[in-house]
Amino acid sequence: MTIEIKHRITGKVLLKVEAGSLSWADLSEADLSWADLRGADLRGADLSEADLRGADLSNADLSGADLRGADLSNADLSGADGEFIFNFGVKLKVIK
Repeated sequence: MTIEIKHRITGKVLLKVEAGSLSWADLSEADLSWADLRGADLRGADLSEADLRGADLSNADLSGADLRGADLSNADLSGADGEFIFNFGVKLKVIK
């Protein structure tokens, strides 16, 4: 299975991975701004310091993901699921 992370506005492929999910991936410091990550399996992924400004994370599984220092300005977390680590080690649980 191939996973493509695309720019939400232009549709340009930002990252192409031959895998079933991005769970446990090290995406620390990645520039995923405006990426389309709808419904992505990001369980346990290292997204620390990632640029996720404007990213579409709707319906994504963020269980155990590390988002410390990540910039989530204007990111869409609607329908996202899981408990994840945020700034200063604070755990947040998405409540629907």
